Amino acid sequence: MTAAEGPHHLLVVDDDDRLRALLERFLTKNGYHVSTAADVAGARAALKRFAFDLLIVDVMLPDASGLLLTEQIRADDAVPILLLTARKEVEDRIRGLEAGADDYLSKPFEPRELLLRVQRILERAAVPAPAPAARTVRFGRFAFDLDDESLTADGEPVHLTSAERQLLATLATAPGEVVDRPSLAEDADIAGADRAVDTQIARLRRKIEDEPRQPRFLVTVRGRGYALKGVR
Repeated sequence: MTAAEGPHHLLVVDDDDRLRALLERFLTKNGYHVSTAADVAGARAALKRFAFDLLIVDVMLPDASGLLLTEQIRADDAVPILLLTARKEVEDRIRGLEAGADDYLSKPFEPRELLLRVQRILERAAVPAPAPAARTVRFGRFAFDLDDESLTADGEPVHLTSAERQLLATLATAPGEVVDRPSLAEDADIAGADRAVDTQIARLRRKIEDEPRQPRFLVTVRGRGYALKGVR
């Protein structure tokens, strides 16, 4: 779900009135169109009214968890999501990625760092202009278009997050070849070392494998990395 034209439209979801107002002013000053919500209910209402280019969601909200909201949105929408969390433990960050977030930022943070992360996510999520002739990689009932980095299953679109799309693009560019975790992390701009890459791979498998625990296509090559198999 993306805005058709004009500045990128962001939704900030945070119950801290002061921080919410600060982020709205700061992001607006830097050229974004910003809507805000103080809780999950407000966020859902905003999502029904507008098409957003990126969501900035606090994990701790008064009426429900930001993780739950992320999971529910991710079920049928690939809009990028940046989670804000006061927790710095690795497990909390992993849970955010597992819920479907594209990135996370620990509080307190510098507004400039938030701005850089927003810019980076939006750049990753941008859809390139269609090429004159599409290059398509097919495996099983799936087809991945290397030019617009879109995935379909039996002709129907499959929603991918920006990180999932970049991971699949890297692997599909060299089908059958092993790509190590550091290379995947760099290409997909994933922070959090090998564990974060494994988490994103597991999420991608749930979308393309009938048996994610016994993958046919997105296979692990022990001690080396991952490869996309079964390409025709």
